[in-house]
Amino acid sequence: MRADRLLSILMLLQGRGRMTAGQLSEELEVSERTIYRDVDALSVAGIPVYGERGPEGGYALLDSYRTRLTGLTESEVRALFMLNIPAPLAELGVDDELRAAMRKLSAALPDRSRGAEAQVRQRVHVDSVWWAQGDDPVPHLRALHDAVWQDRVVRIRYRQPFGTPAVLERRVDPYGLVVKAGVWYLVYARRGRLRVRQVSHLQEVYLTPDTFERDAGFDLSAFWREWCAEGERQRTDYLVLVRVAPDLVEWLPHYFGERIRAAIAEAGPPDGEGWTRLELGFESLPAARERILGFGRAMEVLEPRALRLSVADFARQVVQLYGEG
Repeated sequence: MRADRLLSILMLLQGRGRMTAGQLSEELEVSERTIYRDVDALSVAGIPVYGERGPEGGYALLDSYRTRLTGLTESEVRALFMLNIPAPLAELGVDDELRAAMRKLSAALPDRSRGAEAQVRQRVHVDSVWWAQGDDPVPHLRALHDAVWQDRVVRIRYRQPFGTPAVLERRVDPYGLVVKAGVWYLVYARRGRLRVRQVSHLQEVYLTPDTFERDAGFDLSAFWREWCAEGERQRTDYLVLVRVAPDLVEWLPHYFGERIRAAIAEAGPPDGEGWTRLELGFESLPAARERILGFGRAMEVLEPRALRLSVADFARQVVQLYGEG
């Protein structure tokens, strides 16, 4: 019987409330039989753990019971103090609350462990922002945070890329917020379909008095993994060298994903006309031609020559067709 596992059970019950033996066994990666033995050991030690039978049952602590975090190992204390206040959480407006929580955690530690905080912070620093990442303002982030927590329907307004004059307005159900490499994304449902939009691209956000009922089976982390995996599956090995106009560069992450930021950072300074050279990957020549034609004059193919000639040929056909009218 491991003392650290007993402490983990105690912390889980104290932090999450009632949990079944199955939930505890899955969290701690042990069998349910082991959980039963551990709970018995906690009861023998005087910890007020009680169990309830039935579908709504499980193990829980008496409401009046709290424990100090005196069972942490030295390595666990170091790991806790590696947590700093990431910039995205400061943008979300919860940095003060997180600092207060860390102060309470520090106060609950044994005296011998408190001196480790300054030592750890001088040796490990976590920076969650990607290299050369633009400082896109996210003024609507806190409003979206409130909407997500309250299950409030919101109206969002945004403009399509490349200076399209029309501003689109949508009424959506905000399911969650995700930050990836320092960039915030809104996961929302509209007409029964889940979608993702970068928060910095939203021009306006209005909270409505209406609430929505979220799908009980929705798992934000699972959805995000699948959404990212789908983006990865769309990446291919047909490489194309292009020149990108200045007004398109900032929109490339919208079309090619956040990893394109690294390529932009490594591309070096723009040329004399302000255009940036990049290497992009597509599924095939036809797929590359279709995508690049959609960017109009904002993207020029340099290599391979076969693709450049094909794009030019299709462009001439389009001009000839519409020019005749």
